[in-house]
Amino acid sequence: MQKFKRKVFYLGGFDPRGVRFYHQLYREQAARYHKLTGQDVTVGARRAGPDGSLVSVQWDVANEQAGVAVDYEYLRWEDLIAKVWIRNPLPLALRAARAYVGHARFMQFGRMRKLRSGPVITILYPPVFAVLIPLLLALVPALLLALLLPLWVSALVGIGISALLSGRLLAKLVVPWLLRFMTYHGALAADGPGAELDARLDQFAARIAAELDGDWDEVQIVTHSAGTILGMSILRRVFALRNAPLPDHAVMVGMGQVVPVIGLRRDAHWYHEDLAALADKTFRYVDISSPPDGAAYYNVNPLQLVADQYAARVDMLSPRFHLFYQPDNYHGGWSNKYEAHFDYLRVGDRLSPLDFISLTAGPRTVDDAVAAFRTIP
Repeated sequence: MQKFKRKVFYLGGFDPRGVRFYHQLYREQAARYHKLTGQDVTVGARRAGPDGSLVSVQWDVANEQAGVAVDYEYLRWEDLIAKVWIRNPLPLALRAARAYVGHARFMQFGRMRKLRSGPVITILYPPVFAVLIPLLLALVPALLLALLLPLWVSALVGIGISALLSGRLLAKLVVPWLLRFMTYHGALAADGPGAELDARLDQFAARIAAELDGDWDEVQIVTHSAGTILGMSILRRVFALRNAPLPDHAVMVGMGQVVPVIGLRRDAHWYHEDLAALADKTFRYVDISSPPDGAAYYNVNPLQLVADQYAARVDMLSPRFHLFYQPDNYHGGWSNKYEAHFDYLRVGDRLSPLDFISLTAGPRTVDDAVAAFRTIP
């Protein structure tokens, strides 16, 4: 059987866990795919990419029954994320406060709310909860104990209870991660990528450009979460390197897309230029974002944030996770919002043409997968 050869570039979100976590996640989901299909998807060991392990790490994926061979390349920027990952709660609170002042000044919240109201809530609730939850956890016990104990004793007990419990509760509500996310992207919008990230994006673009005309039946550029923001900047650089349209077998896939976090900042002039530069470029873009995912912008075409017209062939899709998970396994509620944002990279209880392993290791092209998905009632 002649193998279908696929090249996959994957760019993840604002997550310091890095390549080891995502390689293991891919292996676990490949095993789930095998249980549902009987197709044995083998995932090879990690190896350094052509430009060194700092830029990318590769592994082979083989689906022998389907005749698919995949060269999977994980584009790395978790080292840069680790440098700005604020761990101490006090500096995080101070920097988040400054960041939210910037968001209040420059974010087009009215336009964002018209596009999708869910992400507006996701952006705004962390600072509110970060203040209210520690305050209530200290105040309520202190007031109750004040009926029995001296005020200074009850106040100390209330503060101790708040210190003990508020961190866990805030973490369960994903507040620290969202504060870090909004702090980082506030600086990114205002100041641009900076020297290190700018150089890394150039290296990513060079890697993609080098493979587009290779011996591949399909080239996928898959971006997830905050990676969808950087993906647009990378794509502009790819076009600049090629000075030509992308080949027909190339496709960009955005999962859990969050481009408006930067695209709707009035001061993000550098990023507006990147988006505007893509308006007249011909390429294939498939957006897979879930309406219940409060961290994603479902049915918001990033190419229309700064331009009314665009030349790309675009599909905007919901993954419809509820159809592919048993109710007990489907993520829901505030406590699972973070995990739900990673369901794009998982295989459900029922196979979807758009689940991550089906797209990257299955026998269908992205166009065929989209067509098959649209037939599902």
